[in-house]
Amino acid sequence: MTPPNIILIIADDMGYGDFGIFNDQLSCTPHLDALAAEGICLTQQYSASPVCAPARAALMTGRYPHRTGSIDTLEARGLDRLRLEESTMADLLQAAGYATGLVGKWHNGALDQRYHPRARGFEEFVGFQGGWNPYYSYRLDRNGSIEYGNRQRYLTDVFSEAALDFIERHQRQPFFLQLAYNAPHFPLEAPQALVTKYQERGFGLGVSLIYAMIEVMDAGIGRISEKLEALGLADNTILLFTSDNGPALGDFDGLSQRRFNCGFNGGKGNTYEGGIRVPMLLRWRDGLPGGGQQSDIMAHFVDWLPTLLGLAGLEMPAGLALDGLDIAPALRGAAAAAYPQRFWQWNRYEPVGSCNAAMRDGDWKLLRPQIAAAMAVSPRDSALDRAIKYMPEAFSDVLDALYPARELPEPPPPLLFNIAEDPQERHDLAAEQPARVAAMESALERWFLDVTGL
Repeated sequence: MTPPNIILIIADDMGYGDFGIFNDQLSCTPHLDALAAEGICLTQQYSASPVCAPARAALMTGRYPHRTGSIDTLEARGLDRLRLEESTMADLLQAAGYATGLVGKWHNGALDQRYHPRARGFEEFVGFQGGWNPYYSYRLDRNGSIEYGNRQRYLTDVFSEAALDFIERHQRQPFFLQLAYNAPHFPLEAPQALVTKYQERGFGLGVSLIYAMIEVMDAGIGRISEKLEALGLADNTILLFTSDNGPALGDFDGLSQRRFNCGFNGGKGNTYEGGIRVPMLLRWRDGLPGGGQQSDIMAHFVDWLPTLLGLAGLEMPAGLALDGLDIAPALRGAAAAAYPQRFWQWNRYEPVGSCNAAMRDGDWKLLRPQIAAAMAVSPRDSALDRAIKYMPEAFSDVLDALYPARELPEPPPPLLFNIAEDPQERHDLAAEQPARVAAMESALERWFLDVTGL
């Protein structure tokens, strides 16, 4: 059998509530809705982190973010960097004879060419290395050649066109394309006609911009699907769509981003369901069931490297230590064995195990709320991180200064939820289940020590 092509599409800060199929058509996503209607939609799929860089590192390596070195988004500190000794999905597929390309956002090493996507398994790169980019006045890296947007072209369309070009040029060999759109991540910019359409439907400017950004991305995905059909590649292409973390719901430049997200608690940045439970749509006509089924099997970003390599018929290299498992049998309808415990933790600078952490054990979820002092970023680091987006060439390397001093108070008590009965995390059961809380706290602490080596 001819190895399948793989197209992994990643949105940026998009939740379940941003799909027309889940929000009663508040937003316009006909092509994503069609993908959900034809393929499989996983309703319990989790990112590895509530923010970009750590989540993407786990997706690329099959390992928890803390193991990979990518523990935060701060590029000037180098905390987004994926350690050089890590093997990426692109490394493994390239070694197996796949053409490999990354279009869009990288965010696993913004500085130093050793961390460039073309040094991490991607033969081709059209995109940006940092965490965000303007949509009209953008800075774009085309395989090392830099170009700047002149406000005539919209970056999401540029990415869609680059993806179409990659598919066209590599149609006669197996290929792996990671298409990492930066929509709907800030800055909030979109074609005015689409923005006006949503404003006329009664949405505020911030949400109108977000829905317009998503609609442009959806149109690009439609063009990619049409290209696969026209080239006769659609049946033997594994097409996946997900988001790196939950939706950003705070204000940006005075514009509210708060919007419908299926009632999930929280959003980007925290480990409530709204921050880490993200969409996954997938279709492979030649190898997976379809028909628009919604599956509640558990999946985590660390599972996709072993799963995709398994679907491609490739064996794992000896000695490659993964946290994920191959969930292909469950995708094909096999009775799922007990799914392992899964864990999350994220804060700024050095990890704090009792801050913004969570674990799932079957239907149960333990959550350690945020500690404000551990989530704060110094004004200097915030300014530097913004400057890198516009002028990365002005930075020779990351800062080597000490992290800002901070005093952490006692953490708030843990919370306990039964996700099967309470997916919106409204009812804390910790007081009713002290033994379960204690056991899960111990498991979370052991995991944290293991992945951090602390």
